[in-house]
Amino acid sequence: MDLPEKKSKKKLVVLTGAGISAESGLKTFRDTDGLWEGYNIEDVATPRGWRKNPQMVLDFYNLRRKDVMNAVPNAAHIAISGLQNYYDVHIVTQNIDDLHERAGSKKVLHLHGEILKMRSEKNEHKYYTVRQDIKLGDKDADGSQFRPHVVWFEEPVPMIEEAIPIMYDADIFVLIGTSLVVYPAAGLVDYVKEKVTKYVIDKNIPPVSRYKNIVPIQLPATQGVAELKKHLQIMV
Repeated sequence: MDLPEKKSKKKLVVLTGAGISAESGLKTFRDTDGLWEGYNIEDVATPRGWRKNPQMVLDFYNLRRKDVMNAVPNAAHIAISGLQNYYDVHIVTQNIDDLHERAGSKKVLHLHGEILKMRSEKNEHKYYTVRQDIKLGDKDADGSQFRPHVVWFEEPVPMIEEAIPIMYDADIFVLIGTSLVVYPAAGLVDYVKEKVTKYVIDKNIPPVSRYKNIVPIQLPATQGVAELKKHLQIMV
């Protein structure tokens, strides 16, 4: 006798931005006017800034690394991880922290790199785990200075090519804590099929009126994901 086929889980795709980690105490430069923890964005998050003053850039990201290591996943990260019991959950995040992974999420794609990794200036595809400070003079075997494994403004976003098919295959789509102003990440929503229900969770709903099947949830991430579970009829 043939056994019944196991029903596959629906693919739930979550695109997250800084708003989900803000409730874990991690600030974003968009909290202020062009400043990030007192630094000008151009000075610490562009190749120009790196060439001009690599020490300043290393100091800045060394502090960010400490912040991430001291932070803990919040209820939103944990709740998204719990959705794996019901759905095939894929997370595409603009965040460079590891809070999704620490909360237990298994399929996480980082568009803008990871603060707990470093790479040489010469090779963007070879990177190493790092939990201590990166110092000026710390070099890879190729002789080039180590830098944070993060994508700066004015640099290409290579992982965008991997993110596009994930968006296209979504059965359910959730957008959390992103203003949809940083490209090319903001353009990923365009690849979600029109018929797919799109839940948008944010204290300030970003401009999504041109998309169909939008369900706005105007709440902070922790409260918003709890509300999302109600929409998905997950009463746990």
